[in-house]
Amino acid sequence: MAEPTAWNEPGHDCVLCPPLRFRFNGMAGLPGEAGVIAGDRDFLLIPDVAPLADGHVLLMTRDHHQCAGDFGREMWARALWWRDRVARLYRAAYGTGELLLFEHGPASPQGGGACIDHAHWHLIPGTPGVRAVVEREGWPGAPADRATLRAYYRTGRSYLLIEEGGVATVHPGDGVRSQFLRWAVTATRHDRTWRWQETFGLPGSRRRFLRTLTAMRAAAAALPDADQPPDSHQ
Repeated sequence: MAEPTAWNEPGHDCVLCPPLRFRFNGMAGLPGEAGVIAGDRDFLLIPDVAPLADGHVLLMTRDHHQCAGDFGREMWARALWWRDRVARLYRAAYGTGELLLFEHGPASPQGGGACIDHAHWHLIPGTPGVRAVVEREGWPGAPADRATLRAYYRTGRSYLLIEEGGVATVHPGDGVRSQFLRWAVTATRHDRTWRWQETFGLPGSRRRFLRTLTAMRAAAAALPDADQPPDSHQ
């Protein structure tokens, strides 16, 4: 029997687009739309439904984009604005502005280890050394920017995006196993529980989701009004 995943839904509808958006939240007894931390016309910031750590959030696009390699200049600039905003939220909520950002960038269905073919960045407080794990596994990196990701995507190659310590790198993603970067995060702390299906809906995972939601919302409320995008909603 195939392992249950987010992509074997009937009809292969995207679970991060309406009408299925937040369906997994409901299955786990977690708030859906009410669990959005912040957002604007392009993006939603939400806790991961199976967080690897307190503060683990997803920055996902409102409209369907396959990955960040599909972003135009305006979307890319907006995504970077949100990355910087999350760093400020982490400083207020967890006492560190350092963050890990990672993305499985699929150029083909579930390519690059992706579970869901809808653009979303994972963000976690701190910089746990994921890049070193990935390169030790034989996936070398190169400096990453929008043009690099776009070149991967437009030539049909999947990628892995990692940013830690303020340095972004892109790594080849074709042939990477499912949820490879989630595994790499847990490998830095010798944790064997990394598949989202293993903790999804469990009490500890639900508590971590709710703690993240509470802490990040409180941090967002404490930021000055000037730090709010003009079209955001809380």
